[in-house]
Amino acid sequence: MAVDDVEYEPVSVKELLAEMKDTAELLIDLSYSAVLLGSDEVAEEVLELEATMDVLQLRARMGLLMAARNPEDAEALAPVLGVVGAAEKVSDAAGDIAKVVLEDIGLPDAMRAALPEAVETVVRAVIVPDSPFADRTLVDINLETETGVRAIAIRREGEWLFNPGPETTLRPDDVVLFRGSEEGIAEVYEDASGRAYVPPEPPEPGIDDLERAVDSIVHMKNMSELAVDLAYGAVLFDSDEVAEEVLELEAEVDALQSRFEAWTLQAASRVDDPVDLRGLVQLASATEVISDAALEISEGVLRGLGTHPVVAEAVRESDEVIVRLTVGPDSALAGTTLGEQMVKTETGMRVIAVRRAGAESERTGREGGSWVISPGPETELRPGDVLIAKGTRSGSDRLADLTGDEPADG
Repeated sequence: MAVDDVEYEPVSVKELLAEMKDTAELLIDLSYSAVLLGSDEVAEEVLELEATMDVLQLRARMGLLMAARNPEDAEALAPVLGVVGAAEKVSDAAGDIAKVVLEDIGLPDAMRAALPEAVETVVRAVIVPDSPFADRTLVDINLETETGVRAIAIRREGEWLFNPGPETTLRPDDVVLFRGSEEGIAEVYEDASGRAYVPPEPPEPGIDDLERAVDSIVHMKNMSELAVDLAYGAVLFDSDEVAEEVLELEAEVDALQSRFEAWTLQAASRVDDPVDLRGLVQLASATEVISDAALEISEGVLRGLGTHPVVAEAVRESDEVIVRLTVGPDSALAGTTLGEQMVKTETGMRVIAVRRAGAESERTGREGGSWVISPGPETELRPGDVLIAKGTRSGSDRLADLTGDEPADG
């Protein structure tokens, strides 16, 4: 449906916001996957989803305008409009990333080699008839729990299915995009396609300034995606502390972009054709927009306006849930690390932040109620630590069992 054809229809703003959140997050995954795979097909799907997002945001704005009947309503709904606009910004940025592929804008080999680190590893596999996955549902395969790998999209008979659910059946000849750690990807790719996974060859050492520019984009991408996750967590839990972390991440991305620009300009004098650096510039610009959008999502919390119930409900009901859990003193996680318990592999949940009561933050060095942002396998968990994690509803139940807590979702 063209944007010009959109007319007002009575529709749940909550459902629209949930769909916009899921679509925006999927667009980030798919746009970088299109660059990594050099796939025009995936890039085209990004643009189709971008058009869908345009329609969703128009309908959401119409619904919000109809709901505002007095100044108090307008004040309460203003942050909701910010969330709508931010999701659209993420969509537009993803479209710009996809155009790097569709318009054949050059990218250095170092960029394609570095992207797997930024998006975990994404691989395209065709399900062969004798695959152990053929004609089985994702829940039956137990893919995420067994391997930590997620199917993010399936193409079947020319049509794409995005965000496949646990009851989705994989069929022979399906083209599946899998995302996960390289170890898990190797196992899944071989089971799906019947062929051994061959990781991309690292490029030959190149120009130092260009390598630094590429590293900057990788860090910008990681920070921007984390900022989006934390921003939705901030509005779900109405947490000004989490919103402050989003603000800090956005400032770090801005600083990285400044360094990226300097290194790119220095590298331009040492490459054969500086025009070939346009792809890097477009990637960096789009990635910075995503971090700006994350800040807009959490702006209502930062300004003390609180979270409108419709936003919290939308985040709660989206495909990927965000939960808050406290590590119990006698739980399986107390006194161990995320890696030792294989939390991501066993539950499919990604812990995006840990709040430590009265401890020093590993990233900021602040005292008291501080946060460990983007914790790694070596992060030790202590009784009383509060985890914010993202993943499936079934995964959140498994993580709750490990913590000995009930999921808190706002």
